[in-house]
Amino acid sequence: MMVLFDNYIAFATTVFMGLLAIVNPISAIPVFMELTSYMDKKAKRNIATKSVLIAFCIILVFSVAGKLIFHVFGITLAALRVTGGILVFVIGYEMVRGKESKTENAKLGDQPVKADQGISVAITPLAMPLLAGPGTITTSMSYSAAKDLTHLMIVIAIYAIICYITYLLFIAGERIVKVIGTNVMMVITKMMGLILAVIGVQMLALGVRELFNF
Repeated sequence: MMVLFDNYIAFATTVFMGLLAIVNPISAIPVFMELTSYMDKKAKRNIATKSVLIAFCIILVFSVAGKLIFHVFGITLAALRVTGGILVFVIGYEMVRGKESKTENAKLGDQPVKADQGISVAITPLAMPLLAGPGTITTSMSYSAAKDLTHLMIVIAIYAIICYITYLLFIAGERIVKVIGTNVMMVITKMMGLILAVIGVQMLALGVRELFNF
């Protein structure tokens, strides 16, 4: 019994480190701040909550029935990588240009967005592909495959913890900005935009290579 418990602990540690490295919630803070810069506090909290809940639901579904879903709809992981790569690149490019929030503010007449608006950013790109992208889906499916129910529950629980950590970081985003300053956050945002664009290109290239068997 003790050996089995130790195995579960070791598995949970491996899953946590693996998923945390792929999700990298700290790197998502500038993205969240940029995409919600025109929203009021209530809207930001609403978007943070819904983004992590949607991401959790995505990983939950794919952990339980990922292979079946791919088979039924004829979806390949390569196609998912291509799509995710394009989405990540577009968001990264807009962050580097620094014009997204200005455009949104112009559309809204520089008025704060209410809690029921802007929900689309919670779905894309925050939940998918940033928090629950191809890499996260693949990793969760890999950890869940050929395991018993206990291992599956561990994977789901670990990802729930990571989602909660991400939520706390999103909510603390404004305090983080106050500590490090808006100029530094602007630099970080543009750097993260560049990194996201590169990640997007890398995901796209990998997906294209897998699609055409290069």
